[in-house]
Amino acid sequence: MTTPTPNLALILLTSSRTWPDPKLLEDTLLDVWHDALQNGYDGIELMHGDADGGDSIGDVWAIRHGVPRRRRPADWDGPCAANCPPEHRRRNRRGSEYCPFAGHRRNQEMVDEGPILVVAAHHANSSGTADCMRRAKKAGIPIHRITV
Repeated sequence: MTTPTPNLALILLTSSRTWPDPKLLEDTLLDVWHDALQNGYDGIELMHGDADGGDSIGDVWAIRHGVPRRRRPADWDGPCAANCPPEHRRRNRRGSEYCPFAGHRRNQEMVDEGPILVVAAHHANSSGTADCMRRAKKAGIPIHRITV
């Protein structure tokens, strides 16, 4: 006898690295989980960009509640995409080269995975969070934005 695969709602968390209110974010994720149950899902799966700040808060919350998670870190040190402009790579504080568009590529990849909702914890004009929200809006994915 096989166990049925749970019907999980994929939730994309995009967040500023400086997100200052863990309780607000955790309460929002709990509400989203509850809403998914009310809408006939067996639970949620939380996907995030595996960055400091709100992504880390969401990851710890998911572990604490037994919620499956998908971590999608940007490949900053990896090769550039074919559409990257020539000589655009930069150096970080440690002197290593990186592609400044890696976060944008990762955001599009997360949107392409088809989440049913984006939770956007936007703070301090985070360009990465704003980019992910723009991509989700273009894809027709609802966005639940929280701010402090």
